[in-house]
Amino acid sequence: MQSPALPPGTTQRTLAIIMGGGAGTRLFPLTKDRSKPAVPVGGKYRLVDIPISNCLNSGLRSIYVLTQFNSMSLHRHIQASYKFDNFSRSFVDILAAQQTPEASEWYQGTADAVRQNMRYFLERPFDYFLILSGDQLYRMDFRTLLHQHIRSGAEITLATTPVPREAVSEFGIMQSGLDRRIKRFVEKPKEDTILDGLKLDSELLASIGSRAEEELFQASMGIYLFNREILADCLNNNLVDFGKDVIPQSIQDHHVDSFIFKGYWEDIGTIRAFFEANLKLTDLEPKYSFFEAQSPIYTHPRFLPGSKINGAALRQAIIADGCIISDAHLERCVIGVRSIIRSGATIRNSIVMGADYFETDRTAATPGKPPIGIGRNCVIDRAIVDKNARIGDGVVITPEGKPSKLNAENYFIRDGIVVVPKDAMIPAGFWI
Repeated sequence: MQSPALPPGTTQRTLAIIMGGGAGTRLFPLTKDRSKPAVPVGGKYRLVDIPISNCLNSGLRSIYVLTQFNSMSLHRHIQASYKFDNFSRSFVDILAAQQTPEASEWYQGTADAVRQNMRYFLERPFDYFLILSGDQLYRMDFRTLLHQHIRSGAEITLATTPVPREAVSEFGIMQSGLDRRIKRFVEKPKEDTILDGLKLDSELLASIGSRAEEELFQASMGIYLFNREILADCLNNNLVDFGKDVIPQSIQDHHVDSFIFKGYWEDIGTIRAFFEANLKLTDLEPKYSFFEAQSPIYTHPRFLPGSKINGAALRQAIIADGCIISDAHLERCVIGVRSIIRSGATIRNSIVMGADYFETDRTAATPGKPPIGIGRNCVIDRAIVDKNARIGDGVVITPEGKPSKLNAENYFIRDGIVVVPKDAMIPAGFWI
């Protein structure tokens, strides 16, 4: 689909600001040693690659990533992945939380994070500020959003996605007319009387290609486009968060429009959401695919060898670079970079994130410790095995018959999914 024509130089005058995430407690233990945007996805990518790639594919090449918690691996990934030549004005830069004479506290929320860095944003002649989340899975051409924003004369435009009634309690819900101007915002509504007044009317449903009998609501995607002076005005206060504070206030004072996005979008906020979004990538025709030649997802070029399969039964499996798989059975799995899966292993409905390095004589495990990877004759079902994990021979990992939440010494259960954290070791013969 061809992008709409924008006034010359619009993309060059647009700054993208990607939020590096808070503590990420709902994604623990994947966020035990890293921030949410640094969590691996799809075998070889990180979550932050999604919004950055959407920006680059949309012609937006001025990008700041705001970071705070467990940010070392995120910093390292961004610095290794996104480099431009010396003759380009393009950049993907990191703005880490810092103490200044004006602000000595950590970021208190998304709006506060942007406010604390406004001096960096305003020192360049940007006309538009696009604020994005660093932990969502979607593909969007932001030029379409910019086109609607400029054409309508909006001061703020929010991206929204239609959701059914059963999902509205998880989102901020907007109400707008056919002109897309937002008249009302309700944070995570639950009462039926309120919901009845928020659903899309028949004209708006028809305009987005939905059936008149569908019951849909506009859920905020956490994507905001501001005019330069309006962002400065909206943050000239002590409001902490965009979704909860700034946007409801702005609807009263400014022209705020809704950009209705009907493509695939997933907020990777919980272990269950992360698990299901990854496994859906293995579907025969996934709703989100990394196989899009016109809008690729960029990441760290590792220069790894092609994966080596020494006999295996594979069904709906994504296998990243640098893996060695021997006589294993893999079904509906995402296998990350440098994964070593030894003979007789059976892995179903699981994510194996792989390793940060290949073991050598210098990095080999100490005596009595299994090597990195999945041991012989293991059975792994409905699990996430994080990077550099050592799974001994004959280990069985399954949530069957266990509580949906459990903390153990070398594994966790969240949302009915077993999570083996980064660098963990499961001894041979262990049964989870």
